[in-house]
Amino acid sequence: MEESLLAHVKKNNLGNWQIHELDDHLKDVAVAAEEFAAQFLCQDWMRASAILHDLGKGSQTFQNKIKLKSGYDPEASVKDGEGNAPHSTHGAVWAYNEWGPELGKVIAYLVAGHHGGLPDWFHTMGVGGSLEYRLKSDEVDNLPKLSDAFIKKITETIPVPTTIPEFISKGESEHYHIWIRILYSCLVDADFLDTERFMAPEKFSRRRKHSSMGILKKLFDAHMDYLSEKASNTPVNKIRSEILFQCRRQAKKQHGLFTLTVPTGGGKTLSSMAFALEHAIKHNKERIIMVIPYTSIIEQTSKIYKEIFHDENVIEHHSSLDPEKETLQSRLATENWDAPIIVTTSVQFFESLFAAKSSACRKLHNIVNSVVIIDEVQMLPTDYLKPILNCIHALTEYFKVSMVLCTATQPAITSEIFQKENGEYHAIISHEKCQEIMESPSPDELTAQLQRVQVEQIGKITEWYLLAEQLQQHEQVLCIVNTRNDARDLYLEMPKGTIHLSANMCGQHRSNFIEKIKKKLETEEPVRVISTQLVESGVDFDFPVVFRAMTGFDSIAQAAGRCNREGKLKFDGKPVNGKVFVFEPPKPAPHGTLRKGEQAGKTILSVDPEGCGTLRPQTFKRYFELYFSNLNTFDKQKMEDLLVKDAPDFNFQFRTAAQKFNLIDNQRQVAVVMWYEKEKVQKMINELQFKGPYRNLMRRLQRYTVSIPEIVFNEVQNDFKEIHGIWCQNADTLYDNVLGFVGYNGEIPITI
Repeated sequence: MEESLLAHVKKNNLGNWQIHELDDHLKDVAVAAEEFAAQFLCQDWMRASAILHDLGKGSQTFQNKIKLKSGYDPEASVKDGEGNAPHSTHGAVWAYNEWGPELGKVIAYLVAGHHGGLPDWFHTMGVGGSLEYRLKSDEVDNLPKLSDAFIKKITETIPVPTTIPEFISKGESEHYHIWIRILYSCLVDADFLDTERFMAPEKFSRRRKHSSMGILKKLFDAHMDYLSEKASNTPVNKIRSEILFQCRRQAKKQHGLFTLTVPTGGGKTLSSMAFALEHAIKHNKERIIMVIPYTSIIEQTSKIYKEIFHDENVIEHHSSLDPEKETLQSRLATENWDAPIIVTTSVQFFESLFAAKSSACRKLHNIVNSVVIIDEVQMLPTDYLKPILNCIHALTEYFKVSMVLCTATQPAITSEIFQKENGEYHAIISHEKCQEIMESPSPDELTAQLQRVQVEQIGKITEWYLLAEQLQQHEQVLCIVNTRNDARDLYLEMPKGTIHLSANMCGQHRSNFIEKIKKKLETEEPVRVISTQLVESGVDFDFPVVFRAMTGFDSIAQAAGRCNREGKLKFDGKPVNGKVFVFEPPKPAPHGTLRKGEQAGKTILSVDPEGCGTLRPQTFKRYFELYFSNLNTFDKQKMEDLLVKDAPDFNFQFRTAAQKFNLIDNQRQVAVVMWYEKEKVQKMINELQFKGPYRNLMRRLQRYTVSIPEIVFNEVQNDFKEIHGIWCQNADTLYDNVLGFVGYNGEIPITI
């Protein structure tokens, strides 16, 4: 009787050996991968990839190695079981040789990279072995041998992929790399899940315990009915109800790309979710993905959704602390976004779409056939805007994604701002492709109806103490500046009792202070706050007066959203507008996009003071066109050269592109654990020391981390202790319970 080939082997709780046969593994991975790919009609590609992905496990060398390492057969041939037993190259080589340099190359990327990550085609110094080398070099001859009978048995059932996606037929080569990553995601997730089903069945059995979209809608409707019953009958709340109604009504439209242009304070968080639920049910969408610009506000949004939909239906996916070294177990535990509601950051979402690692790409197929809400779309980093918009276009046009670009200040992303080689300009996403949800009342009408503030310029502030004198004339006032250094310097000029907010404070520290501020505002106590722009999105402050340092006009509008938010300000019993005062700070914004945003903000305030004063939507369009026209690039890391230029030949530099696509890249950041709530944090650090990093501990430590530029960290590295790759505070002088991290000389401009 022929001996079964092993894919995996383990001992059960009774000490008996259990075998996961290779034949069964290949067939089951193929079934799951085909199911994933059915959403975009590429089942044949996935069947071929899945059957080939572990072809190399059929070698005697691999079989002996797995038997030796597991202890299943200690007598296995030592000679054939020692050293390397690579198994991911065999299937890639077979596909490339059998099907040629196009079709076969696509399969080769998926199969060769299913553990180690999508490779580059060409070798790049310092990045690792290329796919070209693995397929064509003499190394192929040195791979562990497979019997002809085994190869024939496995490959005779493989269909030749014949499905040609529409964008390939059209020659839209900018989308090829997205397609390959999503195919890769299908294979990786199917492989991980089938392995988990055998290796950790108790974990596998807990997956997909989620409610249907229909049940989630009932929960949401009940919550909204409750809010409606207790809401006061104010003009602002009436307008919010109308926005909610329009979002529900427009959800019946065909899937595609939408914009939701609603003034700050109009209830976008809940209204956009109402649209998403109705739209998902209408068009049988699998999930809703909420993409938020800042980690600092993601927990607030997650908390709202978890209260409505229950914890098990909402995945909150962000991380500022993740050990770099991945084990099989940690990869299996990585979220694959199979819950119905995902709340994540724009960094996590878009960097995943340009990732190469299997753990980062695993979730991508679950973006297909979903509703994606991009909150505060104007904050997408302009240095990466071109590749990001290409992704948005691909997902909405070819992968059944409905995407809502949600903001009070729609950027001019449909404008002809991207230059072709012949000197002409074009738009990646045409205006006709964007469906505005707020048709009636229109964004212009909504802005007029929700007019609660007046923006005024007050000129140059030469010294911080002069601004401090003006701020002290107000009992309740918020002042937003451009950098952490500015926030600290201005705070030091303010009287005792002033509250400071910046990203020099850890998340728990900021949350505690934000709650303190809200309570003071609710009880109408005096409260003065100096903050960086971290409060401009998702923090529901309602100050009567806001001061804002000169910056991009979109940020000025976001700051205005913290002023008279509920429209409750009155004078002599009549409603009045809140005041937003824009000033030029003693120091300009740091060089780069912040400085150019500041310059464009100054220009638009001077050429259209009336539109700026009332925050008219057309003024934002003019601002963004002005701002974009001054930028040097929309593709700073040349993704086009790495992923598009040679795409017709299916030559991609996946790994290099992933390393370069870092949305937070103005300075290299180091995440450090700080001693805020010192006793509590030190207990967690001790736990890290003795138990090592694990998911629950990492999530708790995230609340006490601060990200600081590497150049700053190098000054104070001796005051930190590295524990399992995580830097933890180890000296009392680094953290202040008001200012947060203070372990630097203050001359390095760090923002947020």
